Amino acid sequence: MDNQKSHVIVLSYPAQGHINPLLQFAKRLASKGLKATLATTCYTVNSVDSPTVGVEPISDGFDEGGFKQASSLDAYLDSFKTVGSRTLTELIFKFKASGSPVNCIVYDSMLPWALDVARDLGIYAAVFMTTSASVCSMYWQIDLGLLSFPLKQQTETVSLPGLPPLGLCDLPSFLAEPASQTAYLEAIMEKFHSLNEDDWVFCNSFEDLEIELVKSMRGKWPLVTVGPMVPSAYLDQQIDGDRSYGASLWKPKSSQCFAFESQQQALPMGCEGVRKQVTY
Repeated sequence: MDNQKSHVIVLSYPAQGHINPLLQFAKRLASKGLKATLATTCYTVNSVDSPTVGVEPISDGFDEGGFKQASSLDAYLDSFKTVGSRTLTELIFKFKASGSPVNCIVYDSMLPWALDVARDLGIYAAVFMTTSASVCSMYWQIDLGLLSFPLKQQTETVSLPGLPPLGLCDLPSFLAEPASQTAYLEAIMEKFHSLNEDDWVFCNSFEDLEIELVKSMRGKWPLVTVGPMVPSAYLDQQIDGDRSYGASLWKPKSSQCFAFESQQQALPMGCEGVRKQVTY
């Protein structure tokens, strides 16, 4: 795609741990000369602030209260698929009419229906995995039947390239406690079953961190590692002034933050490595 003519919509599931990495990715696109627009729900749109990225609302069907307004998780995801598909399409047509047509949708892996919207409109589609390559590999192996599921409590371990054996307590909650989050797990597995239909598969990791896992998955889909998706000030300083994530669904509690910072400053000199990890 020609950067000067490209317009990418970055679509996020409306949760803190999803909006922020996708917003960071949108900032990166904008820093490369593309037009980037973050699309999130009406209920969360006012919680996002980024001067270099446009922010536009789409509807999940619960504009006044978001997820809390829905009767159940299944009802929420069903509504988001139906209403979200329609309002995302309307947003793309709005940009086309304004002379800034959308060329690509980068969408959260929790929203697999966005691929259908992109294909219906004849534009590029890229799925964004907010999780690490390690977690992605687990879902991939389940989809291929290489990893038995559900795991038996304390009798099975998960073996992944480059990692020690993982017990049930080491797994993401969607796998450790699948009965309590069935709808989320179904959406994730739906996406992993169709990854080869995307033009790109972006993973929030970097190769040197999980090299063996990345190598095992590369070639299965058009995989690109793009992480870690953190503000540029803490990574490579390539985006001037980019020090904050830009989205918060909660009111910050300054007193707790200051107390945490004081604790880190009080660490003994021998804990310098820990201090760096926490600061990062």
